[in-house]
Amino acid sequence: MREVQLPLGVASAVGSLPHTSVEAAVELALAAQPRLPAAPSLPRRSPVEGMIPQAAWGIAGVEVLPDGSLLVDEAAVDPDAPVGPGLDGPPFATLRAFLAAVTGREAPFKVQLTGPVTLGLALHAVGVPAARAFRVAGRAVRARIDELLAALAEAAPAATPFVFLDEPGLTAALEPGFPLGVDDTLDLVSSALAAVEAGAVAGLHCCGRADWPVVLQAGPQVLSLPVDAGATRHPWAFADFLDRGGWVAWGVVPTDRPLGETPEILWRRLLAEWEALAEGGCEPRRLVEQAIMTPACGLVGLDVAQAVHVLDLTDELAGRVQERARELGLILGA
Repeated sequence: MREVQLPLGVASAVGSLPHTSVEAAVELALAAQPRLPAAPSLPRRSPVEGMIPQAAWGIAGVEVLPDGSLLVDEAAVDPDAPVGPGLDGPPFATLRAFLAAVTGREAPFKVQLTGPVTLGLALHAVGVPAARAFRVAGRAVRARIDELLAALAEAAPAATPFVFLDEPGLTAALEPGFPLGVDDTLDLVSSALAAVEAGAVAGLHCCGRADWPVVLQAGPQVLSLPVDAGATRHPWAFADFLDRGGWVAWGVVPTDRPLGETPEILWRRLLAEWEALAEGGCEPRRLVEQAIMTPACGLVGLDVAQAVHVLDLTDELAGRVQERARELGLILGA
């Protein structure tokens, strides 16, 4: 596992913002969380910046329509066909602007891509047979990873980027009727994460409850999940993950409910999660040392003022983590 080096109490974000201005979104991403800014996507500005349109762009036999939906010629969807270049296309306009803004940066930053399980499910849902859909998805995601890593290295060769695979599809991966076996699902994700590790810290984001011991077998270096998503049911798995140098990006601020003006309740929720994990065997110092604070999910469903409030609360909670680190005698670093 690649060593993750971040200052204690760092905050970041998860993908989408509700903006329609690329410039305003990139400016907010860099200003709100300067130590680990996250490249935004703007599906409201352009539906093709949604998760599935971005992931499907360039796949032979798949046309991404202006409204973000997919038009598929099932017979032409071939796992062995080359995947067309995508980062120059409309789905990645905001990503290109973000990379231009971080050109020459030496500090880390975060980028997110749709994972192969989620893309495979989407292709299967529009008529591609399951086995072929997941093979195509695996190839397409690995091609996009290679393309992205080259762009990151060109923009900021001295930085250590964090590249997260966004895999909401993993919430159903072990349910009856899932169209891919557990071992094949893990192989698909672990292969993509291994490709990321060639040039970045490999993260995995799953925005709901999942079988975390199984998910962790895929080998992420950072696992991103919401608080209260079931981590406390598997403390031994998280203890092993942390002991091996893994980090957890805690989705501490919900994005699906009204929020108060202060982070008190959210802080108590996080502390309760950590206390339960510590009682189950997690080292308390590691829970603090190897933690990133984020919103629970992307922010496209909010308005701009609400999104800014979520990011502000996330930053306040990151500050609370720094205070907890001081209480434990940990060195905060840069």
